[in-house]
Amino acid sequence: MPDPISWQLALPYLIAALVFGYFLGSIPFGLLITRLAGLGDVRKIGSGNIGATNVLRTGRKGLAALTLLADALKGVFAVLIAGLYGPDQAIAAGLGAFLGHLFPVWLGFKGGKGVATYLGVLVALVWQGALAFALAWLSIAVITRYSSLAALVAAIVVPVVLYLLNHVQAAELFTLMSLIVFFKHRANIVRLLKGTETRIGAKG
Repeated sequence: MPDPISWQLALPYLIAALVFGYFLGSIPFGLLITRLAGLGDVRKIGSGNIGATNVLRTGRKGLAALTLLADALKGVFAVLIAGLYGPDQAIAAGLGAFLGHLFPVWLGFKGGKGVATYLGVLVALVWQGALAFALAWLSIAVITRYSSLAALVAAIVVPVVLYLLNHVQAAELFTLMSLIVFFKHRANIVRLLKGTETRIGAKG
């Protein structure tokens, strides 16, 4: 059983890491990038999402790639910086970055769906898990051209791979994060079942 005194001492640092990760993750790069490019508010097109998939619906592949990279790096930097203070802080900051992207205070807590930031956290914590994610996502995306389905399948694969690799703490974190990914994709799941989900590269 963990020493309650140790947890009492550690708790402020974990909360600080979580808050740090949240504010880093809450930077809405998709919105900022498209506005700087003169494309207006990306929330007014397509799915209304601020993530890379919706940015791609502007027809600007470069901006979509930049958004994907920036959103992933939020997770990477949150974990690496907080990780200087310990592995538990890295976990807390990674979760914070993910939640910040999903629920940014600056946008009324209406953010993206978290897949890129999820991947960034994974890259920084367990690169083998990130490789498994990429292989699963690419396989499903190439076959079906559904970004949402690819993300959902990858979100199932990742916790399983992490458990098999004996990264138990990371597996528990990504089990939680994967459940949240499914929750955020609930409308996509309905559209997938109806056959009305938008495919990768389609506008509108």
